[in-house]
Amino acid sequence: MKQPVRSWPVRILRAIWLGLIGLLLIFEEWGWEPLARLLALMGRLPGLRWIESRIRHLPPYAALGLFAIPVLSLLPIKLAALYWIGQGHAIIGLLIILAAKVGGTALTARLFMLTRDTLMQLPWFARWFQRWMDWKTRVIDAVKASAAWQQWQRLRSHIHQQWRTLHQWLRARF
Repeated sequence: MKQPVRSWPVRILRAIWLGLIGLLLIFEEWGWEPLARLLALMGRLPGLRWIESRIRHLPPYAALGLFAIPVLSLLPIKLAALYWIGQGHAIIGLLIILAAKVGGTALTARLFMLTRDTLMQLPWFARWFQRWMDWKTRVIDAVKASAAWQQWQRLRSHIHQQWRTLHQWLRARF
């Protein structure tokens, strides 16, 4: 299928948009597994183990409704952050938003890991989840194929190599 011809402003805006979305998706993916593992460790505590067991055995729509908890519980926190920003305390507000984002991602990741099999019993959910995963993969692949990402990876590799060299040099000296 032939791609439609796009004007250069549209191509630039699309590239910026996909870049920003791609970076957000990469951040989410980077944090998803480690944060879920951290909450899984907490889930070993006796009271939380019981709660996680109950969550695993929820019916599909109850499991889906469970995802409203992180959204609704973080809304007041995010509104408070906006209040602090409005009062001239931008750093405090941004730190609160960042903490809410990390906490929300951790809780959502853990809930999804506990309810994934149940949610996949809903045909429409399974279909839309697969579409989401396919789209997310395409966006992340496009970001990783970009010249900017490749340059970043080279820089990161170079910094990592320099750090290893410095570390080895310090260990040999001290």
